Formats: sequence, C-alpha cells, structure tokens
Amino acid sequence: MEIPGLGPVTVDADFGDYVSLSLPVPVFGEALCRFVVAGYDDDDAKVDFEMAISAFLGLDESALRSASVPVFQYYLDVKAEVGGDEDLVSIAGPDDVWSYVRPGSEVTVQREDTHGDRQVYVSVECECAWEPEHGLQIVFRRGRSVSKVGPFDSHLTNVSAFDRADLADVVYHRFG
Repeated sequence: MEIPGLGPVTVDADFGDYVSLSLPVPVFGEALCRFVVAGYDDDDAKVDFEMAISAFLGLDESALRSASVPVFQYYLDVKAEVGGDEDLVSIAGPDDVWSYVRPGSEVTVQREDTHGDRQVYVSVECECAWEPEHGLQIVFRRGRSVSKVGPFDSHLTNVSAFDRADLADVVYHRFG
C-alpha cells in the first residue's frame, strides 16, 4: 500500500494504523521521522490526509518560529509550577526556546472527530528540556500551521483537551 507523499506504508499489527519509512522532515531541520496515519482506510476523504501530509512536508522551520511565544509560555508555566528548581533550564525568551526542543521520531496524522472539527491534524511528540515527563506536543492543523502546543496529552485541539469551544483558536492553554 502507498499513501501519496509518504510512499509505501505497512500496517501496524497492534493498532491497524499505517506506518511509513523514516522520512526527512524540513520543519524539524530534516530530522528523520516515520509517519503513523490513523483512520485512513475508514475515511471518506482520504485526500484530506494526503493534503495535510503534503502541506506538513512543505513547511520549513519558520512554521515553528511562529509558535515560539506559546511554547515559551508553556516553559514559563512549568517554571512557575516547579518554583526555584535549580535543575530547570533557564530560557531567556521565545527566540531561544527551540534550542531546548528535540522532535520525536514519530509523526501522527489523523482526523479530529471528538468535537466536530473534522479536520486532519499532524501531531508530533517532542522532548523538551524543561518538562522531561510530559514533553511537548506540537499539532499542525491540516498540516499547515501550528494550532496547539503544550504537554503531550494526545488531544489534537484545545477544544478537545479542555472540552471548551471558546478555545478553538487558542494555540496554548495553561494546564492545571
């Protein structure tokens, strides 16, 4: 089986998702990531997945820079929560935050169907120096732009994560 933009994919025996070979991802400085595509077979609009994958693979690092402020806010919230932990990294500002983030090796592509949005999202779990337990989840709506950042919670939108419709256009919402 092939998915346009990804090439040949195999079926994950445990979940039934399609898994690609590792591909260079420009938005992450050409880091190699495998793609996991969930719900593709049962979807009536497979082209939405294909368009999201293509858009995501067409992004450069400037797409991340557009989310520097919300990611930095996440860092500040963690810093405030842990107080004076001397082991926590010190990040000067939004322009420096990406030096402390490492993308994971897996990119998930799936349709949001929990709260009616029905768009296809691309989600990446990253490691970040300030929150080793929960990491950093970066979600791209339709593969085009960052639409959600925060601790990895597997939700594709803040509407879904917090069950609040007023968070539809909010990239980062304080946890807790």
